[in-house]
Amino acid sequence: MNPAAAEAWIFDPDPVSSREARRRVSDVLEAAALDAAVASAAMVVGELAANAVLHACTAFEVRLLVEPEAVRIEVHDRDPRPPVRRNFSATATSGRGLRLVEELCRAWGVEPDVDGGGKTVWALVPIAAPGGPLAGVDLSSVEPW
Repeated sequence: MNPAAAEAWIFDPDPVSSREARRRVSDVLEAAALDAAVASAAMVVGELAANAVLHACTAFEVRLLVEPEAVRIEVHDRDPRPPVRRNFSATATSGRGLRLVEELCRAWGVEPDVDGGGKTVWALVPIAAPGGPLAGVDLSSVEPW
């Protein structure tokens, strides 16, 4: 994949869509020999897609843009409500997704649609991190599944 090359896919609001989004992003990055970004990008798109399925309950689009130093992942849905980072208890089975996104990404944010009918949640995943894709990431507060 050339710098600034892009891919896009539309998914149904179905729990299997998150897994399919992870697979497609991983396949594209592996084919582009961007192995250092695969694990982080797959986790990030999985979390953003899961949020679209669970909270927006609409079809959603995943866009993948490879920039010179980062992979930009965008998830667009038709729910105008922005994602909310929640506090969670040690026994909670959900609520850690945005924390994981924050830890794995250089930056992330939300852009509301001009018409107010949806939003795009975006994240920048570094293409390479010294020591590997998760080097320097503090995952101590992220509970295992």
